[in-house]
Amino acid sequence: MNSIKKWMAMILLLSVTSCNAQIKNSKTENVKIYGNCEMCESTIENAGNIKKVASVDWDKDTKMATLIYDSSKTNSDEILKRIALAGYDSDNFLAPDDAYAKLAECCQYDRVKKTAIVKTESMEDHAMHHQEMVNENVEIKQDEHPLKVVFDAYFILKDALVASDGTLTSAKAKTLLTAIDAVKMEKLTSESHTVWMKVMKDLALNTGHMEATKDISLQRTHFITLSDPMYQILKASKQDTSIYYQHCPMANNGKGANWLSKESAIKNPYYGAQMLTCGNTLETIE
Repeated sequence: MNSIKKWMAMILLLSVTSCNAQIKNSKTENVKIYGNCEMCESTIENAGNIKKVASVDWDKDTKMATLIYDSSKTNSDEILKRIALAGYDSDNFLAPDDAYAKLAECCQYDRVKKTAIVKTESMEDHAMHHQEMVNENVEIKQDEHPLKVVFDAYFILKDALVASDGTLTSAKAKTLLTAIDAVKMEKLTSESHTVWMKVMKDLALNTGHMEATKDISLQRTHFITLSDPMYQILKASKQDTSIYYQHCPMANNGKGANWLSKESAIKNPYYGAQMLTCGNTLETIE
């Protein structure tokens, strides 16, 4: 029995070592995340993981999770927010009631906390965060739609693809990822909140992939799967101006691919200058 335990410990150590090798600027934290079973383990880890950016290893017996992440691209709060949106409480963030209610019966753990923890920022942290947002031209105003910063960042990301600039696209993907993590869900309408809960993970996952590479062809591939959930949440949100849902029949190996634009004129993000005006408008969202 002792030999089996030692063997399992060695496998876990090798797994962690391998993960650390893949994630640059790696930082490791151990946190408690509430859950019950192996299904919980799969959901928690999938919600927190972003390839080459963040890895979560959760133990159903101890309820402890090991977070390994690239400290230059994310932090434990961002990982735990995604896990909370999937329905799982931690000592830092409480899952929304509707997310918890959607868990399978075997996954509905006893909730220790009764009220959400409100995390506060120091004045220095707040000033730094504000300046970072201004530098990326994505500043949130109190009277703006709570998702406007996400939509604006998406359109800027699309323009970087039109310019066929992989470095710029990676930088703008980071801006979008920051905007996604900063969404205040309590300010969303009921319809927007429901859709946001469904698409938030896919938005963050595909945006993270785009940030992690400067290969424009890979970025365009991830933009295909990013644009569908973005379309869903934009459709569920009231818009001040017309938004155009556009299509390129040549993209995605001839299968076609869509994107969203604030302009009616076609500017193709999948080919840039090679086929700038290739495509058509499928729908005008107002």
